[in-house]
Amino acid sequence: MLKSLRRVIPLVLLTLLTPSSCSPPSLRSPRAPAPAHDSTPLLSRQSPSPPITFYTGHDLSSLSILESSGAIYYDSQNQSSVSEDILSAGGMNTVRLRLWVNPPAPSDYDLAYVLALAQRFSAKGLRIYLDFHFSDTWADPQHNNAPVAWPGDLDALASTLKGYVNETLVAFAEGGVQLDLVSLGNEIRHGMLWPLGQVDVDVSLDDQERVANFTNLATLYKAAREGVDDAVQSAAAEVTKPQVMIHIDNGWNLTLQEAWFGALTGTGIVSDEDWDVFGFSFYPFYGTAATLANLETSLTTLAQRYGKPIQVVETDYPAICNASVALSEPTIPVSVQGQTEWVRDIVDVVKGLPGGLGQGVHYWEPAWLNLTGLGSACEDAILFDTDWSEWPVARAYARDSVNMFLDV
Repeated sequence: MLKSLRRVIPLVLLTLLTPSSCSPPSLRSPRAPAPAHDSTPLLSRQSPSPPITFYTGHDLSSLSILESSGAIYYDSQNQSSVSEDILSAGGMNTVRLRLWVNPPAPSDYDLAYVLALAQRFSAKGLRIYLDFHFSDTWADPQHNNAPVAWPGDLDALASTLKGYVNETLVAFAEGGVQLDLVSLGNEIRHGMLWPLGQVDVDVSLDDQERVANFTNLATLYKAAREGVDDAVQSAAAEVTKPQVMIHIDNGWNLTLQEAWFGALTGTGIVSDEDWDVFGFSFYPFYGTAATLANLETSLTTLAQRYGKPIQVVETDYPAICNASVALSEPTIPVSVQGQTEWVRDIVDVVKGLPGGLGQGVHYWEPAWLNLTGLGSACEDAILFDTDWSEWPVARAYARDSVNMFLDV
């Protein structure tokens, strides 16, 4: 999903870009095909224990920028507080934070900025989920460009990526932050670190073409994954191994997910063992096929096939939507109550996955006061009502939907 803007300004609405139709760059020849995969559903071969924690998270990446620009948050009793305390009282146990490499505006989501936020949240007992973008700016299906200063040769880029992941995880450990979850890339349906890591998952491709198309991406993902192992084995700091995630959008689309993961592992470079948890985005704005029923079918099939934990790591729902937007679940009201209903329904789907493999749900940027549409054509999907009458001070009052994770 397209996300932008970094400073608190009066309400600004963004129009979502249509999905990229760019052709992929030339890719290197694929390696020898991987050995035939045992098609027996993994759940029948092993039954992993249910996860210790069900992650109930919010992405609060923009919070420090908002606070430094004059945002003040108020709880349901109209008492001034900090956003994470308000959301924690409503059931949040995890904070998701995006990380950029060399952002164009110094301190916007760079390592120092994100580490400081992680230290703040970790000190309050919240779990930390680090979302690597592997870019200097937004990374998503519409744009996922490599950092400008990184090399343009595949082997050199893979080496740089591996070292970057290692050094970043060590920095968090040295800063006193234990990471629970690490996503190696953000919404990488079309790959990451473009142009070398760009992929086309078009279902019209035959399996051999699609696998060849994924070879560069697999090489880069494998390097990032090795960077995690290097950090854990490093003598520089005690790095506790986080759960390693692959994050794709359109979690409701089973055809996409099966083709994508089949192509990645079909290269023979990445195996099922190279990630620990699936992460999926699931929004109501971008197609009427994004139904809860389709989500359940998709996630259930993947749970049975791979036997890995699954999380919905990005979602939101409008409290106000006067635009002509066809929502995927029209029976859920566009309202504060509807925000909670949407998320609770997703929680029910995820918790109902076989083998106890449903592991968490996360809401995207509930406190971003100047981007209330959160990338959609709807006016408002955040969890606070904002008073701009004392600009540049912005007073944000908690809606009842801040409690969406209470007793989950």
